[in-house]
Amino acid sequence: MTRDVVVIGAGVVGAAIARELSGYNLEVTLIEAKGDVGDGTSKANTAICHTGFDASPGTLESRLVHSGHQLLCEYANQTGIPIDKVSAMLVAWDDEQLQALPGLKAKAEQNGYDKAYLISAAATYEKVPDLGPGALGALIVPDESIICPWSTPLAFATEAVSRGAELMRDAAVTGVDVGQSTTLVHTTKGDVETRWVVNAAGLGGDTIEAMFGFDRFHLHPRRGELLVFDKLARPKVPVILLPVPSKMGKGVLISPTVFGNVMLGPTAEDMTDREDTATTAEGFDFMVDKARHLMPTLLDEEVTAAYAGLRAAHDQSDYVIEADAATRYAVAGCIRSTGLTSSMAVAEYVADLLKQAGLEMHRKSDAELPEPPKMPQIGEQAQRPFEDADLIASDPAYGRLVCFCERVSEGEIRDALHSEIPARDLGGVRRRTRAHNGRCQGFYCGAHLTAILQSSVREEI
Repeated sequence: MTRDVVVIGAGVVGAAIARELSGYNLEVTLIEAKGDVGDGTSKANTAICHTGFDASPGTLESRLVHSGHQLLCEYANQTGIPIDKVSAMLVAWDDEQLQALPGLKAKAEQNGYDKAYLISAAATYEKVPDLGPGALGALIVPDESIICPWSTPLAFATEAVSRGAELMRDAAVTGVDVGQSTTLVHTTKGDVETRWVVNAAGLGGDTIEAMFGFDRFHLHPRRGELLVFDKLARPKVPVILLPVPSKMGKGVLISPTVFGNVMLGPTAEDMTDREDTATTAEGFDFMVDKARHLMPTLLDEEVTAAYAGLRAAHDQSDYVIEADAATRYAVAGCIRSTGLTSSMAVAEYVADLLKQAGLEMHRKSDAELPEPPKMPQIGEQAQRPFEDADLIASDPAYGRLVCFCERVSEGEIRDALHSEIPARDLGGVRRRTRAHNGRCQGFYCGAHLTAILQSSVREEI
């Protein structure tokens, strides 16, 4: 069967685009090279839902982050994606940074955000007493939020599938043949014929661009390492602590997470290997040095995890989102870490470009669309299954804990393995439930989880 649109890449942007397009009378296929949704750049980011206060005014990025923030906050509340409006604080540590704060406030206003305000050094320490010595003042951004980076692309993809989209996992794109009216997309799972292709391949976006004969941007991986501190550190960090941006970049932040931990990082190391997510001693040393200045008492707490993610560094000053009618090809490229926030707005923008380029599409009626999915409650902002006596009474599996560190029940593991987009491996279970992510890093629950996974695989066979 010929598809109307193939979306390449099931990260947060690609999944959002598939969700948006499947709301029209279109046959949509979402293709992902890895084994799961959100298993690339999307799974290892700083998990902040940005207001767009510090974007470059007048850019497409500024516009889409600003509108995407509202869309994503509303969608998170609708679907149960964990989100928490904790606010952000940009701390000035020297006179130059202090003098930059009013300009950042003015920049926020240019970007349509007028709620940021300045505070004194004394007020800065009232908000975060554990800050290191020497802070001179800060800029408060009240609507900055922390969000679950795993549930978001999964919710988008789940809704796309429930609306009729096809999801192909483990299907790396190996080439394309562009014909007069359709394109044949070659993948490791077989060929797919489609009228239009949307490239949302993230770090692989320039590779797909070249397949269609374009050379608009060039990407390389930038590795960001992060440290995750134990939940006992959480009271020290009530807000997202952001550095004042400089010509060297945004720098290292300290942030709470929706899972109750504290995160420190990221580093920024340009790489050539697009698969190298190893952590390094140099990265650890760099982050520890930063923490020693920003919040020395944080180093008294235990580190429970360290990880690294790769983001797509590029040679453009803005998002590259365009559609070419001649090749029936669209691209959503050069989307930085703000892509988590802007994803729903990017999806709407891509849909509009496809319409303008000649794709006939009519929105489905409300009666034709299923209800948005309800995501598993894996954040600390709402009642978890192990705390719900009524739920446990109706199904005791929710009262049998498998992962004691993160309080994950047997019922949640079962649900993850039998959902609309089921987990296929330990990584998928971790992102859907938090199991294996706690202090012991699977020492206690690892064998049990492996046994459950193996049993599930046997059932499928």
